[in-house]
Amino acid sequence: MNPSLLVSLLLVPLPIAYLAWSFLSVDRKAQSAVRDLLTRGQDIAEAGPQSGGSALELIGYRLTPGSYVQKLDRLLSLAGRPPSLPLGRVLAAKPLLGLFGALFGILISANSSSGILKLVGIFVVLLGYFIPDLMLYSKGQERQKAMQLELANTMDQMLISVEAGLGFEGAMARAGENGKGPLAEELVRTLQDMQVGRSRRESYLALAERTNVPELRSFVQAVIQADTYGIAISRVLRVQAKVMRVKRRQRAEEKAMKLPVMVLFPLLLFIFPVLFIAILGPAVINAIATFSGG
Repeated sequence: MNPSLLVSLLLVPLPIAYLAWSFLSVDRKAQSAVRDLLTRGQDIAEAGPQSGGSALELIGYRLTPGSYVQKLDRLLSLAGRPPSLPLGRVLAAKPLLGLFGALFGILISANSSSGILKLVGIFVVLLGYFIPDLMLYSKGQERQKAMQLELANTMDQMLISVEAGLGFEGAMARAGENGKGPLAEELVRTLQDMQVGRSRRESYLALAERTNVPELRSFVQAVIQADTYGIAISRVLRVQAKVMRVKRRQRAEEKAMKLPVMVLFPLLLFIFPVLFIAILGPAVINAIATFSGG
C-alpha cells in the first residue's frame, strides 16, 4: 500500500474522534449545573445509572465494569471534575469513540491483507476507546503540577495569616479568596464541606483524596495530627512552609541538572551539522575543485 495513503487513513479517525468528543462534551447549562451540584462529593460506591440520564449514559454504565468506573471517577477527581465532563458523559463517549475506531480499523484492514495493517486497525480501535482516559489523565497531570507549584506560596500566605491572628480555617479562606489556581479551589471546597456539616477530619482527608501531590498529602496528615493532639497550628504551618520551600528548590535544582542532557540531543542533531556545513563547507568545495583539476 502507498505510504501516503496509509498515513491519510491513519489521520482520518483523529479529527472525527475529536469532533465526536466535542459534540458529546457540549455543556447543557442548567442540566449540567444541577447534576454537578447534586453529585459532587457523592461516593463512587453509590454511582450508577441515573434515571434522568440519556440512553448513551445508561449503555455506558452497563458496558463498563465497576472497577473501571471507579478508575474513571478517580481521573475525573484529579482533573477537578470539569462541569462539561461528568462521569456519565465520559462513559457514554467511550463506546461511541471505540465504535468509530472499529469502523476505521475495519476500513484500514480491509484494504490489505498485511498483518501490519491489521495491527494498525486494532490500534485505532483501542485509541478511539481510550481517548477520554488520555484526555482526563493529561488534564489531571497538569492540574496536579499546578497545585504543586502553588503549594509553597499558599503555605506562606496561610502562615502569615495565622501569625497575624486568624484561625486556620480563616487562613484557608483568605488563601482561597486570594488564589486563582486549582489549589485555591480545593481549599474553598474543603471549607464548603465543613460548612455543610462534614467534620474537619473528613474534610481534610477528602482534600488528600482529591490529589496525588505528596507534599499536599503530608501537609494534610500534619494538620490532622495537630488537630488531634492539640499542637499549635502555627508551628505546623511554619515547619511545612519551610519544607515546601526546600522541596521547591530541590525540584528546581533537579530540573537544572537535567537540562544539559535534554539540550544535548537537539545540539547534536540540529546545531552541530549546521556549524560543520558553515565551517567545513568552503574547504570541502575547494578540495573537490583542486583534486578534480578545476
